[in-house]
Amino acid sequence: MKKNLFSLAALLLVGLTANAQEVKFEEYDLSNGMHVILHQDNTAPVVTTSVMYHVGAKDEDPERTGMAHFFEHLLFEGTENIERGEWFKIVTSNGGSNNANTTDDRTYYYEVFPSNSLELGLWMESERLMHPIINQIGVDTQNEVVKEEKRLRVDNSPYGRFFENVKLHMFKKHPYKGTTIGKMAHLDAATLEEFQAFNKKFYVPNNAVLVVAGDIDIPSTKKMIEDYFGPIPRGKDIVRNFPKEDPITKEIRAKAYDPNIQIPAIVAAYRTPAMTERDAYVLDMLSSYLSDGKTSKLYKKLVDDEKKALQVGAFNQSQEDYGTYILFGLPLGDNSLDDILAGIDEELTKAQNTLMTERDYQKLQNKFENRFVSSNSSVSGIANSLARYYMLYDDVNLINNEIDIYRSITREEIQAVAKKYLNPNQRLILEYLPKKDDN
Repeated sequence: MKKNLFSLAALLLVGLTANAQEVKFEEYDLSNGMHVILHQDNTAPVVTTSVMYHVGAKDEDPERTGMAHFFEHLLFEGTENIERGEWFKIVTSNGGSNNANTTDDRTYYYEVFPSNSLELGLWMESERLMHPIINQIGVDTQNEVVKEEKRLRVDNSPYGRFFENVKLHMFKKHPYKGTTIGKMAHLDAATLEEFQAFNKKFYVPNNAVLVVAGDIDIPSTKKMIEDYFGPIPRGKDIVRNFPKEDPITKEIRAKAYDPNIQIPAIVAAYRTPAMTERDAYVLDMLSSYLSDGKTSKLYKKLVDDEKKALQVGAFNQSQEDYGTYILFGLPLGDNSLDDILAGIDEELTKAQNTLMTERDYQKLQNKFENRFVSSNSSVSGIANSLARYYMLYDDVNLINNEIDIYRSITREEIQAVAKKYLNPNQRLILEYLPKKDDN
C-alpha cells in the first residue's frame, strides 16, 4: 500500500507540473541583432526588465583578468543621461530593486519595478548599453569596491579559494582556469582605454538578450523596446575560439593552503561535458543522489552512520564549454583526509556498479520536479531562466521542457555516466589545508 501511495503522489506531482507550469513567451530580433524575449503575466503589477550579455571571465585577456566582473560594477556608475551616483536612487525612488551578477560565461543585469515603471526600466537598460560613461573616476571608485568584495568573499572567507584552486589544476589551456573576480594587480594595471575597449567589444546589442517579463501589454512593450533599443548600433561580431583541454588520463595530486580555516578538506574533482550535453543533466541527478539532504548516500554514510565527516558533498558545476564535478569532505575528530576519500570512493564505486533502488530513483525524480516548479515560481526567476536558456543553451523552450530531460534519465544511465566520468585516473585530488607560518 505504501508503495502504491508513493507512486500515486509522484504521478500527481508530474501531472501538476506538466499542466500548471508552462511559461508562454514571444521572441524576436531587432535589426541591430539584439534578441528580445517577452513573457506576459498579469497576475501581479510587477515587471522585470533584464539584459544578459554574452561576456564572462573566459572572454578576458589573461593579463587583464577580472574585467567582466568589474563591468558588473562599473556600468552602474552613470550614463550621459543618468548622473553619477543616481542609478540606485532612481530605482528605489520608483519602488524598484536591481542587481547584477557575473560568471565565467555571461553577465546579467536586471530591475524589478511596479509595472507602471516598465518604460523607466527599459530606458535605464538602454542607457547602460548606448550611453555609458566610462571615465577614470568611475574606474578608480569601482576598483576599491571590487577589492573590498575580494577581501570579504575570497581573501578573508573560510574556504574562499576552494573553487579557485580546483579550477587552477583542472584547466591548463581553457580560460576557465582563472577566477571570475580576477587578479587585482591586473585591474590596477589596466588603462582607461582598455576598459573602454572592453565595453566597445562586448557591450553591443548583437551580444545581448533583452527579457521583459511580468505585467505588460505586448504591443506597447514592443514599441518601447524599438524606441529605446532599436537605434543602438550593431557591434562587430564576436568570434570565440578557446583552446581545447587534453583529457585527464592520470590522477593529479595537489595541495592548497588557506589561512582562514582550521579544518582541512579533501576534494576529488573531475572534468565533465558542457552544460548542454545530456550527460551534464545525468551528473546533476547523480550529485543530488549522493549528497542532497541528510538521507543522501554520502551524508548518511560519512556523517550519520560512521561519524567520520563533519561535512560532505557533491555538486556538478556545469558551464558553457566544460563542467567540473566536485566531491569534498571535512574530517571529524581524528579521522584523516584519506579516510574521507576512501568513504567517498566507496559510494562512488557503488553508484558505478549497482543500480540505485526504485525508491531512491523516484525520490530523485520528485526533487527535480520540485526544483522545476520553484525555478518558475516568480517573474524575476522566469526572466533569468529565459535569458539563460537563450544565451547559453540556444533553446528558450527549455524553460518548459527541460524537466522532460530529467524525467527521461534512467537508473541505468546514471550508473553508466558515473562509470564514464568518475574514475581515479580522470581526477584531481586536492588537499585543502590550513595555512601555517612555514607554508
